[in-house]
Amino acid sequence: MMKREDCPSCFGVLDIVFPKGEDGLRTVPEACFACSHKTECLKTAMSEESQGLKAQAEFVDRAYESGMIGFLERWSEKKALHRKAQRKADPRLRQA
Repeated sequence: MMKREDCPSCFGVLDIVFPKGEDGLRTVPEACFACSHKTECLKTAMSEESQGLKAQAEFVDRAYESGMIGFLERWSEKKALHRKAQRKADPRLRQA
């Protein structure tokens, strides 16, 4: 495990390391491919501790719009993501 101090300032920042393209899809910038921290950086960006919930909600919406999932599955996924965000924001809601 690397120390956070050894990483570049963009480490784990979702909108920098996994930005939305013109087509609305998230892609990894070319500059990130040469970085030795890219795998851990992307994992951190997509984790709950970061803005990963936002990206996961986008994936669910895109799957619904393309017909890959139905209304009830979309609703269930969005509700689960909302609960995760609430637990993250309020430690009293975290399950033991």
